[in-house]
Amino acid sequence: MTVALGALPIVLLFFGFPIFLVLLTSVTVALVFFMHLPLAVLHQNLFGSINGYALLAIPYFIYAGELMGRGSVARRLVDFVQAGVGSVRGSLGVTTVGTATIFGAISGVSAAAVATIGKVMYPSMVRAGYPASFSAGLITAIGAIDIIIPPSIPMIVYGAAAQESVPRLYAAGIVPGLLLALVIGGYVIVRAWVGGFGKGEPFNGTRFVAATLRGLWALGAPAIILGGIYGGVFSPTEAAAVACVYAAFVTRFVFRELTFGDIVEAAVATVRFTAQILIIVACAGVFAWILTVNQVPAMLVATIQHFEVSPWQFLLVVNVLLLFTGCFLDPLSCILLLTPLLIPIAKSLGIDTVHFGIVFMVNLAIGLFHPPFGINIFVAQSVLGIDLKQIYKGIIPFVILYLLVLVAITYIPQISLIGVRLFMG
Repeated sequence: MTVALGALPIVLLFFGFPIFLVLLTSVTVALVFFMHLPLAVLHQNLFGSINGYALLAIPYFIYAGELMGRGSVARRLVDFVQAGVGSVRGSLGVTTVGTATIFGAISGVSAAAVATIGKVMYPSMVRAGYPASFSAGLITAIGAIDIIIPPSIPMIVYGAAAQESVPRLYAAGIVPGLLLALVIGGYVIVRAWVGGFGKGEPFNGTRFVAATLRGLWALGAPAIILGGIYGGVFSPTEAAAVACVYAAFVTRFVFRELTFGDIVEAAVATVRFTAQILIIVACAGVFAWILTVNQVPAMLVATIQHFEVSPWQFLLVVNVLLLFTGCFLDPLSCILLLTPLLIPIAKSLGIDTVHFGIVFMVNLAIGLFHPPFGINIFVAQSVLGIDLKQIYKGIIPFVILYLLVLVAITYIPQISLIGVRLFMG
């Protein structure tokens, strides 16, 4: 059994097999050669793993993000944030941070934020005298904030895997996400002062009002999603469906940028992306079931209790583990593989699973742009058309900033839980 569930997945990953195939193969070998159960169990658990109401929100949020990302939403958000920033040194960099944060409240897909915002902001920053490596590093890193700011798709998956409330997770992600944005925005201003670049334009009230009016419909999406959820109007899944209708209406009839053919094309892209996500969810669900049936989580809890590991020591180990795995696996795979193992231990140590979920998200956000294999790095290279070495060079300061915030979030649970108290009563 150890060979099937321990050694075989590592070997298959080493040879470059897709993660869903790694999990499915390992489970099949365990069922056939070690547990001697009928393969009907495999089918039942595959479908059972994706038979969750919360998971319906995934295609809806992806579709809303696809629609909003195909028009001028990013440009309108940039104009709105930039008009509000005014003459602050490093204003274009601060605008990038602010736009990514707002865009994260629409899309929830990190790679989409990097691609969409990168196309708009990178040329402007370089023309304004910002170093190319700094600009690329900022765009690559700030896109990762989208899996912390609600509505985050990885949070939905974590909620399903940990049997935790998605609205509570969303509420917990607001303050850590804003804290990251403030820290990175502050660094951008300091870096611009030291480097002598990024002089901003004076604040213009007329321009700000015009940009606000132009971006009002784009800003309406996060207001509807979060306001609807915490106002008790609808659930996260219903909010995602409403966001789709709103995005289709705005892009087709208000902005008049998308045709009905474009809307259908966005739906096709959504189906493909959703299929990629849900096949991993299904296979990971079966893998988690196999681990549970064989008492693996219970044995890990017993081991931790035997060695009398304290909560802070466990969280330190979890951070190291997630930072390592996040460099090689995508966030959803990490969540689905590790949550069934780590949640029982966290509960046994009295760690709040909502706080633990935010720690999870911040670690995986770092993995999205951590060298050498962070997916945002390769998205940025493709969109920005610059050398990987420049991106790696620009990323390093932002990795350090994220790590500092991670330490604070890990050991000060109130940073996460204050949002739950504020928005969930």
